[in-house]
Amino acid sequence: MVLHELMSYEALRFIWWLLIGVLLIGFAVTDGFDLGANMLLPFAGRSDLERRVIINSVGPVWEGNQVWLILGGGAIFAAWPQLYAVSFSGFYLAMFAVLVPLILRPVAFKFRSKRDEPAWRARWDWTLFVTGLVPSLIFGVAMGNVLQGVPFRLESDMRIFYEGSFLALLNPFALLCGLVSVAMLLMHGSAWLMLKAQGPVAERARSYGSVAALLTLVLYALAGLVMWSWIDGYRVTGALPTGGPSNPLLKTVAHQPGAWFANFAAHPWLWAAPGLGLVGPLLAFVGMRARREGLALLASALGIAGIILGVGASMFPFILPSSLDPRASLTVWDSSSSHLTLFIMLVVTAIFIPIIVAYTSWVYKVLWGKVDADAIRDERTHAY
Repeated sequence: MVLHELMSYEALRFIWWLLIGVLLIGFAVTDGFDLGANMLLPFAGRSDLERRVIINSVGPVWEGNQVWLILGGGAIFAAWPQLYAVSFSGFYLAMFAVLVPLILRPVAFKFRSKRDEPAWRARWDWTLFVTGLVPSLIFGVAMGNVLQGVPFRLESDMRIFYEGSFLALLNPFALLCGLVSVAMLLMHGSAWLMLKAQGPVAERARSYGSVAALLTLVLYALAGLVMWSWIDGYRVTGALPTGGPSNPLLKTVAHQPGAWFANFAAHPWLWAAPGLGLVGPLLAFVGMRARREGLALLASALGIAGIILGVGASMFPFILPSSLDPRASLTVWDSSSSHLTLFIMLVVTAIFIPIIVAYTSWVYKVLWGKVDADAIRDERTHAY
């Protein structure tokens, strides 16, 4: 027996679908509080020293947190090449709109303190605000468009044709999802600043975070109601072999109202995911009002995980539906790499993910504790 045949093709496809979800949650939970802190910078920090406290709370860890985004992109490229081809080409301008702020973020961190002029530092502070807001918004907008279906089609030779535009991505439902994402990461960034900062910065973060937590709860519930009432989902109507060839055109798909809720009707236990997406922000609000910073951060992270898991549970087995030709929609069972490729990548992942988690945990342990404003005045002890 060939080694990779120890695991079925079906099992490997499902495992890689789960792993993509894990990587997305890892990125949202870790780099999410960086983005949220950036958005809070001009508001939670009123003086130069307070803003340096905020920057130094995320400065030592943001690069490690961004590894999850790189891992996610690499995993999609290796495990789901058709998904990579459609999303990274069709959403090219949206990807560019995300990458530019992510590139500007370290530049702003490094250049902000190069000069003492208030105007110079203020410009970089607002740059950091934009580098937090734009990716947070675009990630949510992208998810909103995925739920509605993406305008692409496949030729018989698997050539991909994308027929959408950047402005078409900015539709009302997608923007609503973008607002959910912004509020969610503002909540998470606020909980992080409560944990890492002291005094006025932590108190302002608590105030903004309380509002953001309630907004996350309300906007997420509203997005669910809109999706139930007006957003048609997708459903596979014919047989779909789970271990068959990676050819999306071999199936038939219907576009119909309420299809995104069919999995919840068939498996009621799946409601735990969106339920967590509602309970998490509520508990984060309670933790913030009670000044329980650990509870606030943990609840915020669980809320983020619930929101992402809810989308995955709703769409399964779809990973990228097509609004132009529903038959061309990409699913877990017909758009993956080969059996051998998935197995090799799983072995590599099983080796390196624990190393990354262990190293990241060690970094957080070493850097644990609150950022001291008095210590920041000593230029030798802090990077920014």
